[in-house]
Parts: sequence; C-alpha cells; structure tokens
Amino acid sequence: MKTLLTRLLPLSLAAGVFAAACGAPVAAETPAAAQITILNDAFGPASSLRKDWGFAAFIEYGGKRILFDTGNNAEIFAHNVKEKGIDLTRLDFAVVSHRHGDHTSGISHLLKVNPGVTIHAPQENFGVFGAALPGTFLKPVESLPAEQRYFDGKPPETLRFGSPWPDAKFNWISKTSEIAPGIHAILLNGPWGVDLEVKELSLAIDTPDGIVLIVGCSHPTIEKIAEAAEAAINKPIHLVVGGLHLLPAKEDQLKSVTTTLHDTLKINFIAPAHCSGEAAFAALKAAFGEKYVYAGLGSTIVLGAQVTTRADAGTPIKHAFDSDDQRTYREVMAGGPLRALLKGSASLARLERRER
Repeated sequence: MKTLLTRLLPLSLAAGVFAAACGAPVAAETPAAAQITILNDAFGPASSLRKDWGFAAFIEYGGKRILFDTGNNAEIFAHNVKEKGIDLTRLDFAVVSHRHGDHTSGISHLLKVNPGVTIHAPQENFGVFGAALPGTFLKPVESLPAEQRYFDGKPPETLRFGSPWPDAKFNWISKTSEIAPGIHAILLNGPWGVDLEVKELSLAIDTPDGIVLIVGCSHPTIEKIAEAAEAAINKPIHLVVGGLHLLPAKEDQLKSVTTTLHDTLKINFIAPAHCSGEAAFAALKAAFGEKYVYAGLGSTIVLGAQVTTRADAGTPIKHAFDSDDQRTYREVMAGGPLRALLKGSASLARLERRER
C-alpha cells in the first residue's frame, strides 16, 4: 500500500499542474463568508431561538469573525448562540456598542467561553466597562491631615475604576478609528433618548459595494452616525443594520428621518431591528421597497451588491415585518423596557387591552 501511494502521489500532483497549464478548472478555496446573523431581538419567525429585548449580531466579513453586542440576558444569548452553531472561541474580537444592559448582559457568557477575547467598548470617565483617570483628578489639598486625604495624600499615578467584568480585555475607544483593516469603530455621543450622556460605538465596514454600517441603538441619531461613517471611509452607505432608536419618534420626526436616509444620504439597503419600532418598520418599508431587508431573530443577512436574507432551514424567508412579528415584538416590549417607561400610564393600559 505504501509503495502504491508513493507512486500515485507524484501522478496526482502532475495531473494538477497539467490541468492548470491547460486551463482546466482547479478546485478553488471556499470564499470567506460575508454575512450578518441576528442573535438577539424581539421579533422573528417561529424557531428554536428565544426572543428577548436587546440586540446581538455575529458578523463575518473578510475572514474576520466579530460579535457585535451581547443581548439583554446571558442565558438567552448563550442559548441562541448554541442554536445557531456559532463558536465564540473563534472570534477575532467583539464590539459592545454602549453601556445599556440590553446590549451588555451576555458579556458574562462570552467571557466564560472566551476569556481572552478583545472587547472594543466606548471609553467613558465612569461606566460599566471600567475607566482610568490621572491621580490629579482627586485635586489634592496638602494642608489637610493625612487621615482626611485620599490615599493618605499619596494617590496612585493612575486611578482605575472597576467593572462587573474585572478580567475582561476591554479596549477603550476614545475616538473614531480603524480597529481592523477596513473596519472602523464610529464613536459619537448619544443625545437621543433617556440616557443623554451615553457614548455609542457603531461599526462601519468598507466593502466594494460601499459601507456596511452596523448600529446598536443609534442614540447619537442614525443620520449623524451615517454621516460620520461616510466621512471616515469616504464612501456612500450601502447597508444599515440594527437598532435605529425610533420608538420614541413622533410622526413628523419619523418622516424626516426616513426622508434623510432614503433621499439625502441615499442609503441603498436598510435592515432595521431592535429599538427601531413598528412605525419605523412600516415607514422604511414603504420608502425603501425591495431595498428593505428583513432582520428578525435568526435571520442571516447575506452581503453583496444585492443584499438578501437567508432564513433558517425549515422557516420561510420573510421580506418585511408582519403581523406575527408585531405580536411577538409587542409581547416582549410589554414585559420589558416599555413597561418600565409606561408604568402606570394610560398608554400601557391601551397596549395591554390590544394584546388581549
């Protein structure tokens, strides 16, 4: 047998060389995936995945494997990751868009599986990701006795503030920057919403078709994020995926945002999710038509000149937010963040009546 293999190996190599020389097709390497899989959201087709408020997505592009946000509940996040067959130990890095719990709660599971992974997060003076400030921040008064002075009057050169994940390898992003070849972290302040001081990271990927922009909640407003991404990469926006934070938008605001995205910024495809809101789903579908991409839980958005959605095996491909999505989206909201916002209000009572 060994002698036979020894004779056959040179022949097979020669055959490959001959085929290449004659122009015959040779088996090519499988191209790297270019897609985004939604791991956490409050709407989606019926499947083994568990719906929850919050957002998480798994991005594959240019040979990179990136986790963007980690959802609202570590157990649900872990379940959905397992059901989708995603190996978190093989991540190149993770990105957490901002400090809110519906984007950070799965970090504990991520670190259990992959404790050494780099997590890019917005830098804040104080916050859940930890921080560092110079010791001079304490403003020493040398005339005070030692027992009334911080660190007995001998503060460290750098003050380090704690985090719920003390062993995490956070890389604090303080400005818009390229964190991997062709992949930019867009950092902006978020004045849109109840937490006016939140800083938020969005991810802008430079592709041959234009910028693919992944957003967590769009607290800085989706218009400003898109403009910042275009300025960083000097290309138009091809696709926007994620939460647009239009739940609190009034009708005139929603109309203005939709017009800006479609007519002014000329975004090619849009895949709203998470906190975009049902009214925004409807308005954006009307404006973008066939360029509206469904991004429900479990969906895989295939990138390219023509952006498409690939559904799980056995589930129909959806092209828009429908009545089943409305029901599950409202159920999750009513039991989660919306209840906290509307507690005791007539709006909540109306919502509950509608759900009955």
